[in-house]
Amino acid sequence: MNTIPTLRHSLIVSCQAPTDSPLHEPMVIAAMAQAAIRGGAAGVRIDTPAHVDAVRQRVSVPIIGLWKQVLPGYEVYITPQFEHAAAIANAGADIIAIDATLRERPGGETVAGLIAQIHDRLGKPVMADIDTIDAAIRAAAAGADIVGTTLYGYTAETKHLSPPGFELLTQMVDQLGVPVICEGGIASPAMAQDALKLGAYAVVVGTAITGIDYQVKAYQAVFTTDGVEA
Repeated sequence: MNTIPTLRHSLIVSCQAPTDSPLHEPMVIAAMAQAAIRGGAAGVRIDTPAHVDAVRQRVSVPIIGLWKQVLPGYEVYITPQFEHAAAIANAGADIIAIDATLRERPGGETVAGLIAQIHDRLGKPVMADIDTIDAAIRAAAAGADIVGTTLYGYTAETKHLSPPGFELLTQMVDQLGVPVICEGGIASPAMAQDALKLGAYAVVVGTAITGIDYQVKAYQAVFTTDGVEA
């Protein structure tokens, strides 16, 4: 079953937490996902097989699954190899998200090769997480089913830029023949609406909804003794 059409013009909530956070527990992530769906989200984006499995047991909506890996000598980290994609698929993900930037990949694997394996061996659609229009065009040509602005601002080539990448989003909508998802830096409903107006197929929101650790630190930063009246 193709789950992508059910995400059209919808909110996808990324339910993740830092590995050292008390929230980084399968049942906690699953509860976040369930709350997001009850609030109206059409899908969720989940990291690690354990978390995907826990979420799958609670929700029936599409799960975009990924598995972040730190591999020595390589900068790609979102589901970098087929074995990681297989683990995510087996845990219950409907769509597999992969790093589709132009950076060197382990084992000499290519984005096209990884997408083909996911399609042929797992029978799952692929979301290509990219950082530039060149990477987006190549990912679509390589067979990606959907392409997202996920890594804009998070690679060496784009670290001087801050998400959301609305300019990149516009270029992708104009030049790609597959659905484009806006992900990264969406901090308000108004920003999500702007993304939809620019042609985003769907919008992923994470930190602004589920990022308790980050949000508390951001607020706490203003509570200093300097300049604060008693």
